[in-house]
Amino acid sequence: MNVDHEVKRLVEEIQRLGSKNADGQTSVTFGVLFNDEQCANIFEALVGTLKAAKKRKVVKYDSELLLQGVHDSVSITLLQE
Repeated sequence: MNVDHEVKRLVEEIQRLGSKNADGQTSVTFGVLFNDEQCANIFEALVGTLKAAKKRKVVKYDSELLLQGVHDSVSITLLQE
């Protein structure tokens, strides 16, 4: 798996599904990403891709671990467009 390619695709999907916040950054909730059919077809391990993107400072979110259902309302914000 090419992690850089996965992170790039994640940025594209956040831009597609998200909206601009008060700071002008694009953000989307984990639930919207997780439940999107197109994202489900692209990412085998969405949570792993999100962790890789967070480690590379491409996105930010407040939770250490994201679980479907429990963390659906956690906002994921793009730091790099």
